[in-house]
Amino acid sequence: MNCTTPQQGDGKLKTISATEYKEHHEKIDNQKVMLVDVRTSAEFEAGHLQKTQHADFLSGQFEKEMQTWDKDKTYYLYCASGNRSGKAAKLMEEAGFKHVYNIGGYSDLKSAGLPIEE
Repeated sequence: MNCTTPQQGDGKLKTISATEYKEHHEKIDNQKVMLVDVRTSAEFEAGHLQKTQHADFLSGQFEKEMQTWDKDKTYYLYCASGNRSGKAAKLMEEAGFKHVYNIGGYSDLKSAGLPIEE
């Protein structure tokens, strides 16, 4: 008999809405969680959520950077629309990260009232 963990390795990316993330973000212990903006440097500099780590998915450095991250932490990724963050989340899951969530696009997160830095 083999033992499997539900939801792991099923190929489904975990996605939550800006509203769902907003409900949880105030309770987040930042020792166990990383918020990652995977947009370009120019997009990041134009405005981003507070307490965000920047890791440009299109730069070619994202895969290298993520190798230094703690696989036991929980990661919330966002970009402009949710496309790049979805691809980044898939890469992380394939690399063995277990708690990765795509929280979508920056404009939706900003509209939801999350604290930003401009």
